Amino acid sequence: MQTLFSPHTQTRTLGTLDVISFYHYTTLESLLLTKHKPEGYRIYKMLAQELFLPFAKEYSENTDSKVYVVGIDEYVGSGYSHVSLLTRAMKTKNIIPLHSSLMAQNRINYSGRDLAFRLENPRDFSYTGEKNIDVILVDDIITTGITLQEAQKVLIQNGVNVLFALTLANVEND
Repeated sequence: MQTLFSPHTQTRTLGTLDVISFYHYTTLESLLLTKHKPEGYRIYKMLAQELFLPFAKEYSENTDSKVYVVGIDEYVGSGYSHVSLLTRAMKTKNIIPLHSSLMAQNRINYSGRDLAFRLENPRDFSYTGEKNIDVILVDDIITTGITLQEAQKVLIQNGVNVLFALTLANVEND
């Protein structure tokens, strides 16, 4: 994996949220588009093990406090949740995934949609996890950033401190 796909880690800031991405979208586009296909399970699991697990281990070594991981809308479609594969890989001694705790009430697909459409059709997230905790927010792709910002807002309203977000790929500057 490292020979073929060396990560190009970058940080993008959305208001008060820093979003760390491992790749530019175009680098992984063909792999990312498998998320709703049978082979997507194996591909996302491999990406999670190769990228999110080492990140979590290194992060865990540098903190003594408990941190939770919240995935954006870990909805099970096509037999699995691609975001859940990413969050599950981050489990370490002091990083704990809170699976399916932040779910979209609006099931509209944003793929290929412009900013205006996204703004007119919010995800309407519902959070059912613990309060007064620190979390890392996880998603597969950041495009406009609207989804991550909406998720952060809902988490803050529920007494959750979002440390930063982590994604596989960033569409900006592609």
